[in-house]
Amino acid sequence: MAAHFGRRLRKGAATTAVAAAAVAALSASQAPGSTGEDHGRQTTAGASAPVPAAASTGNATGNSPYYTDLPPLNSPKPSPSPTTAGTPVAEGEGGIPATVLDAYKKAEAELRSSKPGCNLPWQLLAAIGKVESGQAEGGRVAADGTTLTPILGPVLDGNGFALIKDTDHGEYDGSAEYDRAVGPMQFIPSTWAWAGRDGNGDGKKDPNNVYDAALAAGHYLCSNGRDLSHEDDLHGAILSYNNSQDYLNLVLSWLDYYRKGTHSVPDGSGDLPTHRSDQGTPRTQSPQHSNPPKAKPAPKPGKPSGPGKPGGGNENPTPKPPKPPVPPTTPQTPTDTVDHLQDADTAQLTAMAGHAFTERIGTRAETKADKSVAKVRIRFTISGDTDATFTGGETVATVTTDAQGVAHAPALQAGEKTGDFKVTATVVGRKVKGVDYTATVTERVADTLTRTSDTPLTCTPGGEFADQVQVKATYKGAVADKVAATATLIKSPLDTTENDKGPYFKDKNGKPVRTLDALQTDAKGLLTLPKLYADDSTGTFLLRITTTGGTTLTVELKVAADDTSASPSPSPSASSSS
Repeated sequence: MAAHFGRRLRKGAATTAVAAAAVAALSASQAPGSTGEDHGRQTTAGASAPVPAAASTGNATGNSPYYTDLPPLNSPKPSPSPTTAGTPVAEGEGGIPATVLDAYKKAEAELRSSKPGCNLPWQLLAAIGKVESGQAEGGRVAADGTTLTPILGPVLDGNGFALIKDTDHGEYDGSAEYDRAVGPMQFIPSTWAWAGRDGNGDGKKDPNNVYDAALAAGHYLCSNGRDLSHEDDLHGAILSYNNSQDYLNLVLSWLDYYRKGTHSVPDGSGDLPTHRSDQGTPRTQSPQHSNPPKAKPAPKPGKPSGPGKPGGGNENPTPKPPKPPVPPTTPQTPTDTVDHLQDADTAQLTAMAGHAFTERIGTRAETKADKSVAKVRIRFTISGDTDATFTGGETVATVTTDAQGVAHAPALQAGEKTGDFKVTATVVGRKVKGVDYTATVTERVADTLTRTSDTPLTCTPGGEFADQVQVKATYKGAVADKVAATATLIKSPLDTTENDKGPYFKDKNGKPVRTLDALQTDAKGLLTLPKLYADDSTGTFLLRITTTGGTTLTVELKVAADDTSASPSPSPSASSSS
């Protein structure tokens, strides 16, 4: 890889000077708080905008090292050109390998359909892909998007990096002892376990495939209901990927750069980064090439002994052999101290279909002595025959315990399926019995029904009512949409059985029916009944509308001859003769 880097670094003195100026200019533009709109400008009085806290759904990369190369000084071109202002430009500078670029754009299109409120730009995926892996190491990918060799971050063993014990038995990262970031978007295995997606339709979720990884990154950034067109959500999403101010500034710089335009370059010819956040060492391509063991210093020679005393031993005794080195002990993480999980006073979880749950799940990590453990990752998983999700549309979320050892799951969102489902809390990276929570989705209900009109409903015998009955359903003052209802012509307020005379509806064959079921309010909470007709009976009749939950509304219908005080509707025969 070093030779590969070198080919792209052979530039003349003029290029070096221009590059130095570019770095200086870009460094100034990347002060904390800079965005695409103020790129290259300093904030007032040098003040920096506050950085929102990283999202609580864990971390995509485990805060692994990343490439710190700044964008080129020259704006990207629609197609690469051999020179810019007389200065040679590397063929791949600013360009994105064709397959990698295609993966980013396809991920944006899928998210535009599945999560339109997220407003994910493909340029954000490109910015993160550049910083995490140099666009899959310059586009070293096969035709299906799989990297030619695995892209692996350093072993996260706590030696200068985060300490994350193995969670995938080495399936993705080749290490059965510690985790390491994997693939072109550098997911750690525990995050890939729930965020992984199949982006190229081959039935597999492979973190080493750029289509799968780009789509997973898109869903990860869009989780928790984020709208990336809002600056706070955009910054929070980036920080949740790698919780670093410098990382945020760098990704925003590349995002701004790619938004100005870009061009495609052939796979394998992309510009390779050279500097990394952990002192510039390149990422490895296979487990055996990373973190070589450090050479141990030779033991110091023994101090020569002085002259022997009378009756003493040898004047030059053999030095004592050095004590054998004590094998290093694996540092203990907070996760290692967890003995069990405990419910943290979670209230009853019940919500109507289509509504958000008002209560959130809380789980506490504790030691054997029942002491709370902070900084432990808790994974919450939804299971059962349900379409309920966490806010943002995910069914799995990872949250780190706070100072009190409690992890609060994202808010639950009920789907349309009613009934019970389960949410299980487990410790990431440790086999500890999980905690199960039962959540219930109930049918949509209304607590109020009102007519939308106060016009009396009247008709002559054998005629039809001029006005249709329309009611509005609400629940706690809000529109109650998709609420099931029935409408029945009843005999009396005390006898709610179906009447066998008086007004009626017509079925699809034109026959009289006096009960309608399978009715449902619309998106505005409105329910409009079909036309009503009258037989030869006169008098006041009752129509009762009942919604799920038992809320009812009784409507009066009057049928009277023309010579009464009522204002009858014309009969069919009168209508046809007029």
